[in-house]
Amino acid sequence: MSGFGPPFLTSTSTSFFDLVSTVRPDSLPVVHGMPPSLTPEGTTVLAFRTGSGVLMAGDRRATAGHHIASRRIEKVHRSDGTSVIGIAGTAGLALELIRLFQVELEHYEKIEGTPLSLEGKANRLAAMLRSNLGLAMQGLAVVPLFAGIGEGPRAAAGERSGRIFSFDVTGGKYEEVDHHAIGSGAGPARSTLKRLWRPGLTTEDGVRIALECLTDAADDDAATGGPDIVRGIAPLIRVVDTEGERQVPESTVLAAASALVEARMRGERGEETP
Repeated sequence: MSGFGPPFLTSTSTSFFDLVSTVRPDSLPVVHGMPPSLTPEGTTVLAFRTGSGVLMAGDRRATAGHHIASRRIEKVHRSDGTSVIGIAGTAGLALELIRLFQVELEHYEKIEGTPLSLEGKANRLAAMLRSNLGLAMQGLAVVPLFAGIGEGPRAAAGERSGRIFSFDVTGGKYEEVDHHAIGSGAGPARSTLKRLWRPGLTTEDGVRIALECLTDAADDDAATGGPDIVRGIAPLIRVVDTEGERQVPESTVLAAASALVEARMRGERGEETP
């Protein structure tokens, strides 16, 4: 508290990010003296609408050049009780951005006494990305995927539905229709999503489809790690619906991954359901 001084005590800004940028810019994420090729990179994250909200999933691998930097990185995180955020790009900066974004949402709610709308949260995230443009131009880019439930053009008046927002490194914000994927394995993941996604998915079906997507991404992209049954490493899957935000238990994901592996060994693949 004393480190921020009077500006912190007298500020009425609803943006914690703007406050820190003014009084302690040195506290914001920055990387010095490390070539982009040596910084750990997070890879594939996907999200899609379900019958009750949204599901977001991410693999657990981070790479540094041609090496695996981590097999257990967490790329999908809770933003607040009604939204989730996933990251691809420079892992260290991305994780710091997530922590700052979480505090940003808490700060707004404390100042205003009410949470931001889902659209407002996406706009705040876009503004934070724009402030990182200098690092992005040096090759230290962060690309998030944001999803949650809220009022929108596809929901009836007063109702909330699942919404998904993607971004570019300049802070551009784009609302996706039903599903999206980011990262180095996004191409094959999107292809599988187009084939398997359908309206009204249950969480159980959503977990299976997410695993199909990440497994296909891992088949074609060396930077993406699929389910690792031997090591007991499962992709991280979080859902948001009318009951709030929560993580799908790792044991549930591993069981579904084992069933998927067995099915593929028998030559079976996920198929579209009418």
